[in-house]
Amino acid sequence: MCLNGWGGKLHDPLIPYVQTASPDILCLQEVVHSPATGKDWLTYRDGDHMLPQRANFFRDVAEALPEHVALFCPAAQGVLWDENESVPSQWGLATFVRKSLPIIAQAQGFVHKSFSPYGYGDHPRSRSAHAIRVYDYARDRSVSIAHMHGLRDLNGKMDTSERLAQARRLAELATSVATPEDPLVVCGDFNVEPDSETFTIFAAIGLTDLVTTRGFEGTRTSHYRKPGRFADYMLVNDAVEVLGFTVVAEPEVSDHCPLILEI
Repeated sequence: MCLNGWGGKLHDPLIPYVQTASPDILCLQEVVHSPATGKDWLTYRDGDHMLPQRANFFRDVAEALPEHVALFCPAAQGVLWDENESVPSQWGLATFVRKSLPIIAQAQGFVHKSFSPYGYGDHPRSRSAHAIRVYDYARDRSVSIAHMHGLRDLNGKMDTSERLAQARRLAELATSVATPEDPLVVCGDFNVEPDSETFTIFAAIGLTDLVTTRGFEGTRTSHYRKPGRFADYMLVNDAVEVLGFTVVAEPEVSDHCPLILEI
């Protein structure tokens, strides 16, 4: 499963959904980790923009998936707010892997900028990525998976030199973990349109997107009210036998839809 968790804003439906679905591997973006507080909720402030954030979203999902190894990959540490009190809080992405699937290689890195230790920074902000290689005993093979949260440009989702660079970096990260024979899955909230040159870069390493080639009309829920219905993608190479793939419209657990791949 690949999902942008929206900072846990829809915590009440999200947690039971993840528990019930219990994917073998969960690639989760927009994850909040605030170990300095025991509060459940904090507020993100960026000028006039305010958004409730689940203070320890990483912990919440880890507790919902006790049979998984939980790995957090921060992109930045800034502050969230408990009314007028600032609370240090890390932001990034996380990967949850069922314990029966040994992680035999992994790489964590940045597709845009580097770790921002004293504030979330100016847009477009730092963005991290994570790649893992696991051994699947049921199929007697290794499988590699990589995901990222693509940078947000205030001018829109058009191609920029920074976006093309992030695609190249993700491709490099994924292939640094995978062997040429591995089934390889690359996914995430890329923050690009379906006609982006991002997909040309991924095609060069043998990847094809499942969202746009299988007729889905978008990956956004009713909570997203801006134009443009695509943001999240799931790409596979020829070694992946796709047994099932879907963009989950219901229940709505974020302003993004979960993407679920069965191989």
